[in-house]
Amino acid sequence: MGATNQSLIEKADLVIADMVSAGGYLVPEQAQQFFEILIKESQFLQLCQTKTFKGDRYEQDKIGFLGQVLVPANEGAAISEEDRSKPTFGKVTLTTKEFIGEVRITYNDLEDNIEGKALENKIKALLGKAVSANVEDIIINGDTSVGTTTKQLRARKQLDGVLKQATTQVIAAGGVRLNKSVFESMYRAIPAEFMTPKMAFITSKNAAFDYASTLANRQTPLGDQTLVQKMSAGAFMGYPIVPIALWPENLGGGTNETNVLMMDPKNVLVGFQRQISIETDRDIRARELIVVITLRFDVKYIHEPALVKATGVLAA
Repeated sequence: MGATNQSLIEKADLVIADMVSAGGYLVPEQAQQFFEILIKESQFLQLCQTKTFKGDRYEQDKIGFLGQVLVPANEGAAISEEDRSKPTFGKVTLTTKEFIGEVRITYNDLEDNIEGKALENKIKALLGKAVSANVEDIIINGDTSVGTTTKQLRARKQLDGVLKQATTQVIAAGGVRLNKSVFESMYRAIPAEFMTPKMAFITSKNAAFDYASTLANRQTPLGDQTLVQKMSAGAFMGYPIVPIALWPENLGGGTNETNVLMMDPKNVLVGFQRQISIETDRDIRARELIVVITLRFDVKYIHEPALVKATGVLAA
């Protein structure tokens, strides 16, 4: 005879109690495992630089040398003051915002995973997967200036995401589909001192597909290769074109456009506060365990001028 509903809930409550410490926060080991699942489930987060920290604020120092550093050497003479180079110093500050979510686990899920670590792993996996897509959406599409007519917009309004924060080098594509000319304009616009081998073009799935289609239509070996390799978006000037599922495709006046970023993805810093709150309840009519999770995070560019954004790329 299967486990009773009461025993299922009691075992689940015991598992969650073992996962959290006083105050309802995940213990450090469980929190780290949760973050690993969350990042693994997110296509964009895997590309970015991610940090976890104790408080609700995190500062990361940055240092760099811009301009000409080397000058001709004069034996026996020191470099003159005007020829000396000074590093530029700065800080990237993350100030986390709080978000809350609810995950429901059916009694059938509990019964199928009732023993020991199986249930614990199931709960962590469900939490990480459920939260991951929402975190990715916010760090990409967050916009503190939007309205609050839907749950999604209310969440996005908490912070500005990477698309909103990209303001220094912006190219207007003018409502065309993603093509070689858009990439050329972006490539020319990015300052030479910021070019690295780790650059990539990041955009939406439809925009990447459009460019892949132009390659596949060529009557050349490259066209054949593009078709064979599942319409791979390929690369431009050796820099990969990366489609992200949650990248927006409803921008612009016609709500049918997207953006493209050319950058080193590690220039994006996503920070999570280590304290993750977990609370539970149950819905006996729906036969579900309710898990409420609270977490805090923020996103910033380490150096925003080191990227280019193209707007007005048709994606519908």
